[in-house]
Amino acid sequence: MNDVSPITTAPMPFVDLQAQKRRLNGQIEAAVQRVIDHGQYVLGPEVGELERSLAARASVGHCILCSSGTDALLLTMMAYGIGAGDAVLVPSFTFVASAEAIALAGATPVFVDVAADGFNIDPKSVEQGFEKAVTLGLRPAAVMAVDLFGQPADYDALAVVAEAFGAKVIADAAQSFGASVHGRPVGALAEMTATSFYPAKPLGCYGDGGAVLTDSDEMAGLLRSLSRHGVDANGGDFERIGINGRMDTIQAAILLQKLTIFDDELAKRNEVAERYRSGLGNVVRLPQCPADRVSVWAQYTICVENRDVVVRALAAQGIPTALYYSRPIHRQTAYRDYPLAGGALPRSEALADTVLSLPIHAYLDPYAQDRVIDAVRAAVS
Repeated sequence: MNDVSPITTAPMPFVDLQAQKRRLNGQIEAAVQRVIDHGQYVLGPEVGELERSLAARASVGHCILCSSGTDALLLTMMAYGIGAGDAVLVPSFTFVASAEAIALAGATPVFVDVAADGFNIDPKSVEQGFEKAVTLGLRPAAVMAVDLFGQPADYDALAVVAEAFGAKVIADAAQSFGASVHGRPVGALAEMTATSFYPAKPLGCYGDGGAVLTDSDEMAGLLRSLSRHGVDANGGDFERIGINGRMDTIQAAILLQKLTIFDDELAKRNEVAERYRSGLGNVVRLPQCPADRVSVWAQYTICVENRDVVVRALAAQGIPTALYYSRPIHRQTAYRDYPLAGGALPRSEALADTVLSLPIHAYLDPYAQDRVIDAVRAAVS
């Protein structure tokens, strides 16, 4: 695609964390040293500072940092009092942590399908899922909207369906922090939003980390208690059963530095996505991002036939790929006995056989992008 790009088959990284590290190395080392110097390794001042920054970015009143994105989902379940006898609807085409948190809370995950025009949860399948839950004698408690690959789900449509069944909408924004719909940021699209700062995320720390975002004072207080073993606001009584779900101060310090370049990195991710769209739009099925949404492109996932052939062809050119997700959750051993909306999830099954994620990050230069584009075009021709 680019006549002046150098010919090379040197391996490229799928996510280039080292390039980001070189950009921020001095700031991050200084931030970590400050934590070591003050010695408040748990709930140090950086934790509160990051919570305020993230809450402001998400246009909500509260951010409660925690130890992982999975714990963020579990804490949300616990704060809503969801447990035995409750059904929580979740798409099967996502990472297993979404369903795992539901099961750990004691509730029943009911798997639903994704929409035909994308990778996100299908509101029509959600309605079928709630009806299925009722026939099984379960209480429709919530639907977990997963913002897959960095694009927000259709929260307006989901809210209508959930309200009809008296259920909550929970945002699983593990892949989408920084995205928006109609200018409304992720974090403000549902009453409670769980996100992840796993290292490979668009905003990632140097270990595990997560957060719950909410505008509710009541929920914020409850989440803080639950993430700290159930202790009360004064620290004198353990008034409920909770978990050890706190974020380490060093991770908060690292994220504060990464947040300073986050907007620039998101702009560059969108530039890569646009170059892919322009170069691949006539040869493979591409991810669609409606005009009213801004994606953070946590993954750039295409759909191809003869996927194994394409993967091998790209690997021969030094281009890594990833399969998110080659097996839906309802086909995983631990989850095979949970109910399915409508009795089958055909779109999740079809996507599992055809999806292929390409390298995308803020440091993927135009020559590398063209290497990917040219290799994909050659592989599918």
